[in-house]
Amino acid sequence: MKVNTEDFKRLLAEFTLAAEAADGERFARCFTEDGIYYDYIYGAHRGRKEIAHMLEDLFRRDAGDDYRWEMFDPVFDGTMGYAWSLSSFTSLVPQFKGQFVVIDGMSRFLIRDGLISEYRESVNGGVAMQQLGVEPERMAKIFKRWAGWLKERPETVAYLSRPRALDGKPAQDR
Repeated sequence: MKVNTEDFKRLLAEFTLAAEAADGERFARCFTEDGIYYDYIYGAHRGRKEIAHMLEDLFRRDAGDDYRWEMFDPVFDGTMGYAWSLSSFTSLVPQFKGQFVVIDGMSRFLIRDGLISEYRESVNGGVAMQQLGVEPERMAKIFKRWAGWLKERPETVAYLSRPRALDGKPAQDR
């Protein structure tokens, strides 16, 4: 199935509306059967059942009914798309209940047969944690864990092993 930019925009609208509605099945139908959603808080979720669970039982457990998510400036090349987003919600996490959060992020979508086969996001979680009132010591622990995840990703390992164009040395040898 050939997908164009308008199709991609419609998919993004369905994706965000399903998330706002806390409709895990509808959200998961935006993905291929073997699709994967990489969430910066809740981790990787593979397949529609896990993706629906992540939305309904994890994320929407923690975000109030005022949750909003909107995508802007989508770009799409036929198989890969990007969009900048804003999202906001009132926290339901007991320790942070009632705190309002607004976050901006960048999302990457791999599209196969008109559906999302892989979703990744880059979000400044520190901004969200500050709005929630997370203690600095806890933030430091979380940032350390995120840094570890980043450094362990296969694409990061490959990136760091390639020589830099300017001096021909891999990052770890500089």
